[in-house]
Amino acid sequence: MESNGKNTSKDSMEVKYSTGPILWGDVGTNGQHSFFQLIHQGTKIIPCDFIGFVNSNNEKEELHEILLSNMIGQTMALMKGKKMEEVEKELGSKTNYLNYEILKNSKVFKGNKPSNTLLFDKLTPYNLGRLIAIYEHKIFVQGCIWNINSFDQWGVELGKMLSDEVYKKINKNDRSNIDNSTSGQLDFIKKFRQ
Repeated sequence: MESNGKNTSKDSMEVKYSTGPILWGDVGTNGQHSFFQLIHQGTKIIPCDFIGFVNSNNEKEELHEILLSNMIGQTMALMKGKKMEEVEKELGSKTNYLNYEILKNSKVFKGNKPSNTLLFDKLTPYNLGRLIAIYEHKIFVQGCIWNINSFDQWGVELGKMLSDEVYKKINKNDRSNIDNSTSGQLDFIKKFRQ
């Protein structure tokens, strides 16, 4: 992501389009239970990248096979989805009418969700460097397309300057030139600090 996400172009014009996605991720199957639901059936299209390694760096080969299978299964689900006919067949007569009506729409997936799968033979320093290079280049190209400087951080700079002011006051009673919200946070910290 680097420092995309600007509201001003390189030529100091206001930008009226999105200039950076929100990125997050997780290792292995952990993400399935925290944010994959949003990717599969959420109200916005969320393009995603899956990064996998064919060979494990540890001796738990069966666990690695399970993780690879889950990664590929999730990408298949994003691509294929699940049609109403499949859901109706799956539910069949084993559910009562009320549960059937509630479940049938909830189990439909539209599919055709964009994803990339990057597969490498093994996690090595060389392959890690390749991954970093891929994403750094992506950021650079996005910045060129959006006409923004991907490598300055003026928004971050403001936060750093303000944190210096907070640091000077964090253990003191001085609340001058501080808004009520920040003052309340500092008071809370002081109250519970032993």
